[in-house]
Amino acid sequence: MNTYPHPIIAREGWPFLAAATLISIAVTYYAGWLWALPLWLITLFILQFFRDPARPIPQGNNLVLCPADGRVIKVERVVDPYLKRDAIMVSVFMNVFNVHSNRSPVDGAINQVWYYPGRFVNASLEKASQENERNALWIKTANGQDVTCVQIAGLVARRILCYVKAGDGLTRGQRYGFIRFGSRVDVYLPLTAHIKVALGDKVSASKDILAEL
Repeated sequence: MNTYPHPIIAREGWPFLAAATLISIAVTYYAGWLWALPLWLITLFILQFFRDPARPIPQGNNLVLCPADGRVIKVERVVDPYLKRDAIMVSVFMNVFNVHSNRSPVDGAINQVWYYPGRFVNASLEKASQENERNALWIKTANGQDVTCVQIAGLVARRILCYVKAGDGLTRGQRYGFIRFGSRVDVYLPLTAHIKVALGDKVSASKDILAEL
């Protein structure tokens, strides 16, 4: 199992958690537990939202791992809007109770990164793939397969974070980004890919296998 290089609480959450904790302590001190209780509940929510545990990374040739925690809401043949090819799209919807760090589905090199500002409609809707704020990676695997991985902001999500750029290399399960407060990730795969998940499946980033190329 590959070790996870970050603390169990995602670094993206440290400012939010620190602020919420300090405010909760101050209100508890000056106003008492009754007034502070809602603030402590908010602090607990922030703590669970930004959790980011280590995950086992399955080993094997040509595996495509799930890039996000959540529920599979789409498995269908479409036209990849980034590479202009026929592809199989698998979409994973993350609610506010899922882990929100994003991890690379495959080993490969990033050929191109696209960022599009946009709207913040419910990420489970069809139009979210084309209208919402999104960030797409074109990953080329060592055996020449193309995989497109797209972070999509949702109704509550207001910030997509991506820490990689064109020319960088990624390994399966490597953490490359984060989406704050509910969102979705679309993965576009070659038509020859063997899909290993079905609609409605609950999946975990890195731990579950999405497909085999």
